[in-house]
Amino acid sequence: MVDAEEEFDLDAGQFARELVDAISDKMGSDVILLDVRQVSLLADHFIICTAETERQVKAIVDEILVTGKGAGFKPLQMDGSSGSGWMVLDYGTLIVHIFLPPQRDYYRMEDLWSDAALVVRIQ
Repeated sequence: MVDAEEEFDLDAGQFARELVDAISDKMGSDVILLDVRQVSLLADHFIICTAETERQVKAIVDEILVTGKGAGFKPLQMDGSSGSGWMVLDYGTLIVHIFLPPQRDYYRMEDLWSDAALVVRIQ
């Protein structure tokens, strides 16, 4: 029997994978899903991806929001803007980072969380 906490973790993990697919569908590149439970108290999973244009950042965010709503998840907070070259959506146990290439190169999130377990990488 699966307890409620484990069941939630499975649902959150599946939601993370659905968002990876949604980002991929909107042509997000270098999509990484990290399991950060062993290295961070901030969240269980991070998704990091690159969008090539401000318009694509917005399209990816919109798709994430639609996918989340369909799965019964809504972000606790959103920060950044497509014009800033970086946006973050905080779903509590899952945090999604969308960068334009210069910002992704500057922040190097995957290097910062290099001790986290890599779950999925789509290049």
